[in-house]
Amino acid sequence: MQSQDVAPRPAPDPRPGPVVDVEQAEASLVEHYPRLVRLAYLVLPPSLGRNRRVLTAHALTQRALPRGRTSGDASVLPAQKTAEGRDADPGYAYVRLRVLRTALEAGRPLTFRAWPRRAQLPPLLPQVWGLRLFPRSGGADELALDQRLSALSAPARAAYVLRGLERLADADVLRVLAAAGEEDPADALAEADDIEAKYGLLTSPEFDPCSLQARPPDLMRRRQHMKAALAAAAAVAVCGALLGMPGDGWGPDGAAAPSYAQNPSAQAALDPGKLTLVPAAAWQTSTRTDFSVWPARGTLTGDRALLRRALAVWARPGESVQVSATPGTPAGAPPGPPQLLYAGEVDQSRVVLLYDGLRIARYAEPKDGTQGAALDFARVDGATGADANAVVLGRADGNVRYLTAPWVRTATVRDLLKSATGSSAASDASGASGATRLGRSADGVTEPFASPVQQTGECRSWNALELTDRSGTRLTTDLGELTPARLTSGRPGQPHEASAATWSPLACSLAAVRGQGVRAVNAWQYARQPLPDASGSANWLCTRADTWRGGGTRVLAQFHAQGQPYGAVVAKAQNVAACGAKDSHVLAGVLWKSGTGDWYLLAAGSKDTSSIRATGGVDGSTDGNLLAVRAEQGAQAGLKGTLADGRSIGGLR
Repeated sequence: MQSQDVAPRPAPDPRPGPVVDVEQAEASLVEHYPRLVRLAYLVLPPSLGRNRRVLTAHALTQRALPRGRTSGDASVLPAQKTAEGRDADPGYAYVRLRVLRTALEAGRPLTFRAWPRRAQLPPLLPQVWGLRLFPRSGGADELALDQRLSALSAPARAAYVLRGLERLADADVLRVLAAAGEEDPADALAEADDIEAKYGLLTSPEFDPCSLQARPPDLMRRRQHMKAALAAAAAVAVCGALLGMPGDGWGPDGAAAPSYAQNPSAQAALDPGKLTLVPAAAWQTSTRTDFSVWPARGTLTGDRALLRRALAVWARPGESVQVSATPGTPAGAPPGPPQLLYAGEVDQSRVVLLYDGLRIARYAEPKDGTQGAALDFARVDGATGADANAVVLGRADGNVRYLTAPWVRTATVRDLLKSATGSSAASDASGASGATRLGRSADGVTEPFASPVQQTGECRSWNALELTDRSGTRLTTDLGELTPARLTSGRPGQPHEASAATWSPLACSLAAVRGQGVRAVNAWQYARQPLPDASGSANWLCTRADTWRGGGTRVLAQFHAQGQPYGAVVAKAQNVAACGAKDSHVLAGVLWKSGTGDWYLLAAGSKDTSSIRATGGVDGSTDGNLLAVRAEQGAQAGLKGTLADGRSIGGLR
């Protein structure tokens, strides 16, 4: 038998711990409250459900203060003398240990052998009635990490979080776990080694219990409970009144509440037999090209049990359902029987796509029968033609898979960063200019391809989806929604289908509008400027991202110098009319260094700009829509322009 060395449990430090007064502990708790709550949330068992984990994490953190005026707890680890910030603060070390200790206690099962500890009971405060709170949903990587952490024991989760979130060395992790009362810290640390060290994901919004989404609870069940409680209270009141009244009690005209009347439309919306099923060839004779003429596709359109679960979860999602919705999209139940677009198996899930005239709802459940489901919503009101060409079926391992409209003939994936000189013709199947023909099933389900949504760090590629029908080719891209965003180009109010070459220098700027409910993004070259010192020329462009909900539009002004592969974002604005159909005027500037080492303030306005003036750190003016003024490095300037009709416009910032 081969012997193994077992790491001994670190003994508590025999030296007396630092004395922490309540004011010091409170200051540390208030300053680092979001970090401490995140620590508690990550250590608590996921079996509690996200709503209860959030409330419990806040409760444990708020109870971390010492009960007396001071705490001389010998188990508190001394602060690091060479550290800075919170690592050198004994108050933070104290409250962190208290939070960790109670979070570990909360994860221990209740037994009849001992009284339950306070941390094992539901928190008295804070309490939220009538709402379910949970952190914002992250991506596939965060979901995979959460599943791996849920498989660990509570001490192993604590070890992983102390390593990744608190950046503690292994020796310090062992000492903290021992101080928190764990019997075998070394075993917990070894168990944590089985998980890949993706510590950067621990700071994701997926694990932030201080930035929350709110959703209603099970409204039908709550209504039933309220109805039962009211009925019981009414019965008690009637019995008490009858016992206290002489004679025969109330007469026939006494007060009586009518029974609850079920809404027929709401009940019909839960019946899979009443789903709208469009015939396969309806789109060929219809004058409309939108989601209302999509046929029901997929191998599971006849699985009534699956469809019933999808409709029931849509109406009342439970604790184990991850619900997401694009901004401005209501997540309530459908007003009547929705239309079935798809039901089938996609990768490791069974997926159902439903449409109620306003929204696309995507329901997904694991094929292996494990608990949990996902429910995603996106607005698609007014979607016609190119806006109704594709819907996301699934995301896995950084890839995305679409269901295309029945009128789509071919699909091509094109890396926009490799398309500066390439054609955007969908017939390009050779892979040249970053284009690859995308295979599709008979139902219109595409092969998976890399999505730009999950990429982090340096922007090295940006895949776009080109869909061709009998009227032309449309360029779209995945921005984290159920429907891809359409990419166009041209003057605001008169956009046309964009080529990949047009978007090649601008593609990376699309990361700024991910997850915002974007319907379409238009790129417009509004000026071309000769550069000083014979440095060539530069294009000025503005991109405007319009949303399905109308508000929340984002405008970026970009400067693309000759010879540079990508454009630089020099100004941005939100909820403005600039660069739009109602007001196409735009003005922006940039501090630019020429090849000779001289600095200039360059500015450009749309063609109807009659003059531009720079003030502040740079003073200069020009007649026309182009300005170039010598400046100092780091200078700050304000821009003001005058239009041909005498109106004034300010520069985007």
